[in-house]
Amino acid sequence: MSHRLAAKITGVAGYVPPRVMTNANGTATSHMATEAAKCLLAQTKTDPNEIDLIVLASVTPDMFFPATACLVQERLGAKKAWGFDLSAACSGFAYALTVGAQFVSAGTHKKVLVIGSDTMTSVLDYTDRSTCVLFGDGAGAVMLEGAGPGEGILDFVHDVDGAGGAFLYMPGGGSLHPASQETVAKRMHYVHQEGSQVFKYAVRRMSEMAAHLLDKNGFKNEDLKLLVPHQANLRIIRATQERLGVDDSKVMVNIDRYGNTTAGTIPLGLRDAVEQGRLHKGDLVLIVTVGAGYTTGGMLLRWAY
Repeated sequence: MSHRLAAKITGVAGYVPPRVMTNANGTATSHMATEAAKCLLAQTKTDPNEIDLIVLASVTPDMFFPATACLVQERLGAKKAWGFDLSAACSGFAYALTVGAQFVSAGTHKKVLVIGSDTMTSVLDYTDRSTCVLFGDGAGAVMLEGAGPGEGILDFVHDVDGAGGAFLYMPGGGSLHPASQETVAKRMHYVHQEGSQVFKYAVRRMSEMAAHLLDKNGFKNEDLKLLVPHQANLRIIRATQERLGVDDSKVMVNIDRYGNTTAGTIPLGLRDAVEQGRLHKGDLVLIVTVGAGYTTGGMLLRWAY
């Protein structure tokens, strides 16, 4: 049985900072999220007071509290919106999209703003070439509104294998290892990754989710218009693509432009696909992601505009 939600994406926008190798420009996660949201509101001709809810996915919030969604709400002037942050690493946007869609599908909210924004340069160790060359900063936002039969979100799947937390993590700064001279000296406030383990899991789960969602909903590979995978690295994308059996024209790749922007990769991929004329109303789109803690997310949808 599918998990159809009566919600659709009615607009998508994004923002990336100037091309710099450090975060010296002071661009925080909330700044990028706000810029992406402002662009989206202008594009969809939406008054900020029409927004009911803001769900913001990030692993690099401006601070532990208040939530970054609160900062964005205030800057947008979305006085009638409530909101919260969601942390699921590279699967964060997919999780946030599913959560936001539940409120729209239930009929309790008319317009939900879903944002993925991460400032990964703030948590990178530039002496560690295994991580610092992979990640970038960026934000993307979508508008969710009610959908009729046969349009919008057709199905989704999420799961977690917490054992993966040992292979991609940032050990310092939380309640287990609060910031101290020792945690700084031990470089615990940076991303740590065992790339080979993450690669194998990501390829397997992304291809499994993609095939499962298509088969479960009665579609074949040739029905798919666009695959939008998380932009972890090109090898993972190509391996997933090969297992799924789709050609390059049906795969969104922009990692060469932005790097791995974590929660920003999926909305930026959708934004670029629209700008490149690769998405049109009625197209079948498949989103697949894998993140730290082995969070995974897949979503099948009919593009609504």
